[in-house]
Amino acid sequence: MATRAKGELTNSIIKNQKPMSKTSVNVKPLADRVLVEAAAAEVKTAGGIIIPDTAKEKPMRGKVIAAGAGKPDEPMTVKVGDNILYGKYAGTEIMIDGKEYLIMRESDIYAII
Repeated sequence: MATRAKGELTNSIIKNQKPMSKTSVNVKPLADRVLVEAAAAEVKTAGGIIIPDTAKEKPMRGKVIAAGAGKPDEPMTVKVGDNILYGKYAGTEIMIDGKEYLIMRESDIYAII
């Protein structure tokens, strides 16, 4: 059996791995639902005032991470990677791999930006 240096073994393992994007999750929403990563809440106002954690508003924009196939009579309008605006209380908050996401119906989405 041939011996390899530790660095060579690590490099060969890395070369054989499939590349993963940073937003890759193993969740496939059903029907007309989408998985959204909410944008970070604003920390400062336009005037430079720092907003404390207790006064921050829930963000109403995010990025589509995964999307379902749509309803049989209605194809999906949004696709993975779209930046969207949605209602303040839209969707259900879920945790996947320690990260917080929203899962919502496509009808809860107001616009693609």
